[in-house]
Amino acid sequence: MPFLPTISTFFIVLSAILVAIGWTLIVKNKRTAHKNVMIAAAISALTFFILYVSRTLFIGNTSFGGPDEMKIYYTIFLIFHIFLATTGGIFGIITLTLAFKRNISKHRKIGPVTSVIWFFTAITGVTVYLLLYIIYDGGHSTNLFRAIFG
Repeated sequence: MPFLPTISTFFIVLSAILVAIGWTLIVKNKRTAHKNVMIAAAISALTFFILYVSRTLFIGNTSFGGPDEMKIYYTIFLIFHIFLATTGGIFGIITLTLAFKRNISKHRKIGPVTSVIWFFTAITGVTVYLLLYIIYDGGHSTNLFRAIFG
């Protein structure tokens, strides 16, 4: 199991679990606990993002190492995951901003949508991890600096 991808995947899974706990807390009207758990979820997601970007810059992205006939399906799935992750990240920032600005009526409307997007992001992210590092041997990787400067 590769160390950095495993650690970063742990943080994205942790963020989704914390979002689920936060959702449960707000249903029970435990606002302070909800706020604290959701902040922890955001910190976990940010930790994932920092690890992912750092790994991409300095180590590189791992290419798909599975069978060639599956590569197109993996690529389509990866594009779907990237779209979800980007959408989830944007929704997450908006949802957090609404909460911190105390615009609770809008926060209540967008929060559940954000959570569902984030759950699917985490699930597809774990699937990408499994396909790259567990089910198949990862392909080669090239860091950003080597890709640009040779």
